[in-house]
Amino acid sequence: MKFTSGLRTLGATWALFLGLWGVSGMAQATFPTKPIRIVIGFPAGGPLDLHARLLADKLQAVLGQPVLIDYKSGAGGTVGAQEVMKAPADGHTIMLANTGVMVINPALYGKLPYGTLRDFVPIARTAMQPLALLVNPKLPVNSLKEFADYARTRPGQINYGSAGNGGISHLVPEMYKNATGLFMVHIPYRGSAPAFTDLMAGQVQFMAESIPQAANYHKQGKVKALAVTGRERSAALPDVPTVIETGLKNFEVVGFYGFLAPAGTPKDVVNQLSEAFKTVLNHPEVRNRMVSQGADPAFLGADEFAKYLAIELPRWAEVVQKSGAKLD
Repeated sequence: MKFTSGLRTLGATWALFLGLWGVSGMAQATFPTKPIRIVIGFPAGGPLDLHARLLADKLQAVLGQPVLIDYKSGAGGTVGAQEVMKAPADGHTIMLANTGVMVINPALYGKLPYGTLRDFVPIARTAMQPLALLVNPKLPVNSLKEFADYARTRPGQINYGSAGNGGISHLVPEMYKNATGLFMVHIPYRGSAPAFTDLMAGQVQFMAESIPQAANYHKQGKVKALAVTGRERSAALPDVPTVIETGLKNFEVVGFYGFLAPAGTPKDVVNQLSEAFKTVLNHPEVRNRMVSQGADPAFLGADEFAKYLAIELPRWAEVVQKSGAKLD
């Protein structure tokens, strides 16, 4: 009698365990249940858009759902960040962001409506991104030194464009100005695409922008790349020297791209997304195209990416402080 009762108890326990396992397994198996929306806080046609499109097709195949790219531009990526921050924390709306959105804006804006590690959960870092220093092709210079000499004799007459106030494309020229003593005028745009348009048209004469798009325009002769900000030359611009090679010692600036989800997104969903990006970045075609465009595939999983951001936040805060840039 007792033996039979024990079997019943054991059976009930196993039934409960299997039932719970089934519910858990079903919950994991049901993500994603609808299209994944990648929000970018800048207009279409910029470097983040290029990066998203490079990953989207393979990501769609891995996750088994369509991947949509949604542009919510404004305030240096802040508008897009707020869109994702307020989205349901179910993994179906995520943000592709750059150095500016993740670690520069918190130091730049006095009243930033989000905190990177408070309102988001990191999913994956996907690329490291040096920048190219560019000029309008009609400018009579063929090296960074020649440009510095040209600009030095025209104080206040050289304009440089950026993707917006306080972003990396703003801070890098400021760092270059500080290193050389040049006086150039900053013209901010709402994203790098309109800034490139005016650089090619000659409305601005100088710009610092991430290499994928810069290399494309350089090869077409629409802009002229004078130097890259990485420690080593870029595979996308092998004939263009580093800024260090031109004589500015220790001038190395490398941005990064990564994906984040709203805070509160379940850990198993974050891990599934992280593994999906890892799979996509391990695909030879994706890696080769990324390298040829000038980006370095540099995957970090969710936990490692969170630690990386915790280090980068104070580092860039110091850069912003030295630049004197501040926005309300």
